[in-house]
Amino acid sequence: MKRRALWTGILVVPLALYGCGSAAGPDSSQGGAEGTLVVWDWKSGDATAKSYIEQAKADFAEKHPEVEVEFVAQPFDQYYNLLGTAIQTGEGPDVMLFNGGGQLRDRADALLPLEDYLAEDMERLAGWEAFSADGHAYAAPVTLQGHPIYYNKALYEQAGLDPEAPAATWSDFLADCAAITEATGAKCFALGNKEGYGIQFFLSGLGSGVLTPQEYDDWIAGNRDWTSPGVKRIFELWVEAEEAGLNNEGVNSTAMFNDEFAIFDAGEAAHVIGLMSDVGHWKDFGEFLGAENIGVMPAPVVSPEAAPSLPYDGGIGYGVAEWTDDPELAANLVRSLSSTAALEAFYADAGAIAADTTIDASDAGPSTAEIVAQIPTGRPALHVALSAETLELMGRLSQQLLSGTVTVDEALSQLAESDQAG
Repeated sequence: MKRRALWTGILVVPLALYGCGSAAGPDSSQGGAEGTLVVWDWKSGDATAKSYIEQAKADFAEKHPEVEVEFVAQPFDQYYNLLGTAIQTGEGPDVMLFNGGGQLRDRADALLPLEDYLAEDMERLAGWEAFSADGHAYAAPVTLQGHPIYYNKALYEQAGLDPEAPAATWSDFLADCAAITEATGAKCFALGNKEGYGIQFFLSGLGSGVLTPQEYDDWIAGNRDWTSPGVKRIFELWVEAEEAGLNNEGVNSTAMFNDEFAIFDAGEAAHVIGLMSDVGHWKDFGEFLGAENIGVMPAPVVSPEAAPSLPYDGGIGYGVAEWTDDPELAANLVRSLSSTAALEAFYADAGAIAADTTIDASDAGPSTAEIVAQIPTGRPALHVALSAETLELMGRLSQQLLSGTVTVDEALSQLAESDQAG
């Protein structure tokens, strides 16, 4: 039986793509050396990204053979702290990898706007919004990252349910979950919230089935009403699902990566809110359960006014440090890192849904075809619109909600205050 490989040396965090790396030595951490560009990321040490990095380096070397490129793979659990130190000193890498959303926007002042350098790539690449702030693009998207609801078709069949017709409403979804548990013993959801990340996937994966389209648009635009019935209902569902026994045991002591996804892979849960790319995604699940057994379903409708959609944004992207000696050269490296050839390699080896809209990923299996088909009507993920500080607070409060030490109203009050302060 195939066993899931353990991740070592790095705490993997949702929001984008992941990988293993080691901290850089002091002699290899700074950019700006003559004839050298230094890149910080957490991907270049990942075996599944090897062909992607090699292709990007080859593309750049063909155009700039006199320039050496040095990739420094940092451990993700320390990455943004290390980056913060570099930003404070104004010394560090020339090119940096970012998750889309708050992690980049909180550091936009340390980056160069890229639209003038990468104008010819703007149409080819999707996901720019997640890497933009104040009307400027600060990183070029490499992948698209989203949060589909995956389900195990084999468990549906064992429970006498139609695997091609998952429930469209929350009440029917609960009925299907009950039937699956009775017939197979599998839980409804695989969920890990040890680091407080599970709530992010829950919010984005299920939110479009609860909020009205206007509420959704307002949230993304920053006009968030944390006391609205729709927002409150999402957090009530978070608590109710746990109290009803829909989740695996010990959610707050279960790591999302890779324990949550291992539960789904083992057939011990019928559904999981996963990722589109790289880990906890269609390719990963298909290797354990068979591609034919992986389904993708829209968020079950809780509110009749809701319009379920695929939540996705730009996943990861490379930006240029404002202190780099040669901005145009560094931007050219970013262009190579987001080139079609490099991203085709990333898709083929890692299963990344590339930001390059010219790459056809629809032939990778039924679940991938379903995801790709939903991209044109997809909408930004709800959690990506929040600041890093608010996400951290939400993680802590989500654990307290499951343990019963805080109420939904108390949690939403604190989140509203944090969001307004940000």
